Amino acid sequence: MLVIVGYIVIIGSVFGGFMLAGGHLAALLQPVELLMIGGAAVGAFVVGNSIKVLKATFQALPTVLQGSKHSKESFLELMGLLYMILSKVRKEGLMSIESDVDSPEESPMFSQFPRLLADHHMIEFLTDYLRLMVSGNLNSLEIETLMDGEIDTHHHEAAIPAQAIQRVGDGLPAFGIVAAVMGVVHTMASVGLPPAELGMLIAHALVGTFLGILLAYGFVSPLSSLLEQKAADAAKQFECVKVTLLASLNGYAPQLAVEFGRKVLFSTERPSFTELDEHVRAAKAR
Repeated sequence: MLVIVGYIVIIGSVFGGFMLAGGHLAALLQPVELLMIGGAAVGAFVVGNSIKVLKATFQALPTVLQGSKHSKESFLELMGLLYMILSKVRKEGLMSIESDVDSPEESPMFSQFPRLLADHHMIEFLTDYLRLMVSGNLNSLEIETLMDGEIDTHHHEAAIPAQAIQRVGDGLPAFGIVAAVMGVVHTMASVGLPPAELGMLIAHALVGTFLGILLAYGFVSPLSSLLEQKAADAAKQFECVKVTLLASLNGYAPQLAVEFGRKVLFSTERPSFTELDEHVRAAKAR
């Protein structure tokens, strides 16, 4: 929703200011210029990226219209689940969670958190490392190294759509110049026309430069920035799980382990110590 609001502000400010300055919107209506710029940008996007990147970008684009699913409530749920798992491990041993890890959809603990269960990447990350803990063949340093490698891979994958869109944004001003040059060529080929008509042709040519810059910095590049922010938000839940599980492996009690996880969250989503304490107490009472 904020994306649409931002676009409306951009359009209103730029075109409204142009009209207030005495300009005529009809002079900016150049569909051929838009076709050249947009078509060239789409073509370059297809040529410059693999099928994997194209699919990832098209899948990521609809998410810019959605709010972040990583809120304080979602992190409280995550830490509540971690607390329940680690408490069971502390009381009954690591082998007690084997069935929960193998079939999280059927687990009484996991089923209490349907929103987390719907996040397949998160559940897979959590259960994979719980499974390694159950196996007992790896120490905390080895598990931390594996986690760091997987989180780095996740960062790289999540950044691919943003990088692809940013490259399109970077190229749009140049494509605007190409369209403007084509307009100038057309104008020069029309020498002999009355000055008023030549002036109109030059104005049409300059619209290409205007459109390229506006599309780049007003519409496309901000989407790249937004996708980067969403990727950073998503990465925090993996870091929260990592820190919490490692704290448990190093001998900390479940309540302290989830406190470690709380500390790595962004301040805007991080619950207070009291909120987390009340939440884990409620989870303990279930």
